[in-house]
Amino acid sequence: MPAAFAASTVAREGEAGGAWLASLPGLIEELCEHWGLDVAGAPMHGYVAVVVPVVRDGVQLALKVSWIDRSSEQEALVLRAWDGRGAVRLLDAREQAGALLLEWLHPDSSLADVPIDRAAAIAGELLSRLAIAPPPGLRTVGAEMSDFRDALETGWERFGRPFSTGLRDRVLECSRLESRSPRIVNQDLHYENVLAGTREPWLVIDPKALAGDPEFGVAPLLWTRFEELENRSGLDGRLRIIAEAAGLDDELARLWSLVRVVDYWIWALGEGLTEDPVRCRILARWLAPELDR
Repeated sequence: MPAAFAASTVAREGEAGGAWLASLPGLIEELCEHWGLDVAGAPMHGYVAVVVPVVRDGVQLALKVSWIDRSSEQEALVLRAWDGRGAVRLLDAREQAGALLLEWLHPDSSLADVPIDRAAAIAGELLSRLAIAPPPGLRTVGAEMSDFRDALETGWERFGRPFSTGLRDRVLECSRLESRSPRIVNQDLHYENVLAGTREPWLVIDPKALAGDPEFGVAPLLWTRFEELENRSGLDGRLRIIAEAAGLDDELARLWSLVRVVDYWIWALGEGLTEDPVRCRILARWLAPELDR
């Protein structure tokens, strides 16, 4: 296993993570035998998963095995609902093992390499295409926000009230927004999670999806490639590009983005990160300048 992935997994999950890592070689061997795969390269990794290049009958595929948690447990459910339309195609799954057999995309070619205005427009178009009726059992934005409100109330005090009471109260209010027509919304849609494909030019990978407003999915497209936002007008322009490409409500996208930026802020403080809270503070000031006091 990649050393960085192993270290981060153990740091996050402790003894259970170490045991899972020890089991991975055997599990991958078993999956390859079960699906008739040959390993064709060194494993790559993300935050909770490894991806092994494999070949079956001369066709290159990707074998993904994830640590099963709330962020990964419904990935197969969502990929089946999308059925390859705008997203990587799921060929087979053993969900109890966190294993997915996927079509091969180009891991070295993502929207992170595309000029930002064009990348934002492409991401917006994909956000719209993937906003279909949610499958039964998909976790909702409402349930996610209930947990968020608890974390916000606790974290705001724990971390020394890092932002104003006005911002906290506005975010708590916005977190109770209800969707009139829930759709699948990918809460982890960002530029590195859109890879070049063969069937289609660009396909989404690694969804962390909920049922709710599509506008809930905009925020990661604002805080990634953040260094390319020179000022608030740059943020406004990027948000407008995404909203127009996706056919979203600009104001609702702004409100949900504010909620998600504060959620990210609290999480980053809890993780002991330094740069991310600074980025979140700037974004929150741009999104809600009237609360910057």
